[in-house]
Amino acid sequence: MKHIYTYGGQYAQRHLTVGCILKNKAAGKRMTQVTAFDAEEAAAAADAQIDTLTIGADTVTEIRAAAPHIFITAAQAMRQHVTEDDALAGAIDAMVKGADAIYTPRSLTHIERIAREGISVQAHSGLFPARSTQLGGLRTVGKTAVEAIELMKYYRQLEDAGAYAVEAECVAEEALAEISKHSNLVTVTIGGGSSGDIILSYMSDLSGDTPNPPRHARAFGEVGRIRAELRAERAKALQGYRAAVMDRSFPDVESTVFMPTDELDKLREGLGRLQPVHR
Repeated sequence: MKHIYTYGGQYAQRHLTVGCILKNKAAGKRMTQVTAFDAEEAAAAADAQIDTLTIGADTVTEIRAAAPHIFITAAQAMRQHVTEDDALAGAIDAMVKGADAIYTPRSLTHIERIAREGISVQAHSGLFPARSTQLGGLRTVGKTAVEAIELMKYYRQLEDAGAYAVEAECVAEEALAEISKHSNLVTVTIGGGSSGDIILSYMSDLSGDTPNPPRHARAFGEVGRIRAELRAERAKALQGYRAAVMDRSFPDVESTVFMPTDELDKLREGLGRLQPVHR
């Protein structure tokens, strides 16, 4: 366990720091990362000894409380923090709340602006689904030498901008392996084969909770099937409840509280003596 102070000046402990991650990369030690959209998922990941989490920047407080020691990268969504000032303010806010690094899908100038404030920044490369129309659709990036070299040039620009890591989404395995020999960036891969330093999976994909998972995903659980069974069981219960109410079999004697007979007699006698409210 590493002892640290957060960006917000709070004492804390972490299983991993940026320094640890860089050492693991140098040593060739593979790490894991999953998404967590709420406190329950974060706690489950921490209990399973997942190395790092990637979460929404707006959920840092609740997830940090649920998983106090895990390394967290707070992701700024494409629709958030449009200007550089907004991105910096959002990054500082997330770091003060307990994030360890910031992911931004935006430009080199955004990355540089955040990194200049001493914040560890992760960028994005390869397939960017929100920009897939520019690539001719959803596809793997770096399958040609020309495209792989362009990716390498971008990685150098990211390093110059101050990024310490980059997500490599749907990048050809061999391209990423060769590029990594010439880059100090920590690679966080999803759909990028086995060459990444950190292998990222979505919680829903690995849990078997995605109806039509992407090619690069693998289900290690059956949460989707269990959810379907729960929905079916809930529907069965609701139908049974309604039928019982309609045929007056519920509420029944076992689920009803009755007055003692003498108290009921007193109630009826008392009600009989009451004057009518309306004449």
